[in-house]
Amino acid sequence: MDVNVAAAAACAIAGLGVGLTAAIAFRWSEREQARGGKNNGGGSARGGVSATPAQESPLPPGVDTVLSVLRSCAIVLGEADEVVKASSAAYAMGLVRGGAMAVEQMLALARATRRDGEIRQVELDVPRPGAARAADPLAVSVRVAPLGSRLVLVLVEDLTERRRIEAVRRDFVANVSHELKTPVGALSLLSEAVADASDDPEAVQRFAGRMQIEATRLASLVQEIIDLSRVQDDQLLVDPEPVPVDELIAEAIDRCRQPAAAKQILIAAGGIGGLYLHGNRGQLAAALGNLVENAVNYSPPRTRVAIATRRISSAAALGEADGELIEISVTDQGIGISEKDRERVFERFYRVDPARSRATGGTGLGLSIVKHVAASHGGTVSVWSVEGQGSTFTVRLPAGHAPAPEQPGAATVTPRESTPLPAPEARP
Repeated sequence: MDVNVAAAAACAIAGLGVGLTAAIAFRWSEREQARGGKNNGGGSARGGVSATPAQESPLPPGVDTVLSVLRSCAIVLGEADEVVKASSAAYAMGLVRGGAMAVEQMLALARATRRDGEIRQVELDVPRPGAARAADPLAVSVRVAPLGSRLVLVLVEDLTERRRIEAVRRDFVANVSHELKTPVGALSLLSEAVADASDDPEAVQRFAGRMQIEATRLASLVQEIIDLSRVQDDQLLVDPEPVPVDELIAEAIDRCRQPAAAKQILIAAGGIGGLYLHGNRGQLAAALGNLVENAVNYSPPRTRVAIATRRISSAAALGEADGELIEISVTDQGIGISEKDRERVFERFYRVDPARSRATGGTGLGLSIVKHVAASHGGTVSVWSVEGQGSTFTVRLPAGHAPAPEQPGAATVTPRESTPLPAPEARP
């Protein structure tokens, strides 16, 4: 009996020892976890990245859903400036990197708002993500507001495109005003000269001829501004119609026949005949006429302007789904375009040679109209050029189909014979 009691007592003492050991080990484990959590928290505060941001700085109910539908990119900062929530746009714009706010000005605004609770809104220029320092920065509008008692909400809206459009609009208005002022001022001076020379019939006739030239230039400028305003939205056309390419080429040649004859420039058309486009006939005629007119105006006397047409695959030309494109190329043997000017020739009012443009009555809008007409018809325009050798402007547009014979009013077009033309070696 005494032996049993002693054994039971020994077992009890052993069990008590195991229990005390387990309790001590459990408490030590909790202490180590707490110590590790503090170290991690301190590291996140120093590094700007929170290990468990959702637990340390939880968003108020419903805020996550609201942020997901905002058009502006959103960033939520916690008490230690750690990023609690950020939209994908914030990462794409380079505003958040490595879980921390990457723009010091925005971080300073967030800290000030956290201190006094005031809402702040400013416009900033921030570097583009992955771009060199010389690159144009992003223009953004930043609005910072408190979110609860500990969080700060930063909303960022990209204003870069809006500013670019505003700058283009300002430049366009300024250029139009300048271009209109020149012929209007010339007409005013010439009218005064006519009045003063009323007793000299020869002077009156000479001044009247100059007035007619300036009036023609003014009418051409106004018409091109109207044409540009109709096509500059780059929107697809409504109710397009089949347009014969042969007729467009014939109209362009007739339009430039007189100035070409005066300079003894030969205009030759070749390539595949009987092609059709699908679009607005007036816009297409204006675009091709502008290309041929430019080729004649910027070519020296006794040279040649060639217009070539062919059918190509859109998969090969544009890398898109397979389809057919009509390619129209206008090649001249003129002064050519330098590499720096090549990137800007399709801008409004941009002139490679302003002195020559004044002599030919150019407005600087012709190539801009060509670019917008091509875009509105779902096509492209490109240029190849070498200074002193000439230029080739190439328009690629989706191919159309000839109207059905039974269609009322359908015109019957006799296809041109296929005539090969020599093309420049480096022609695109």
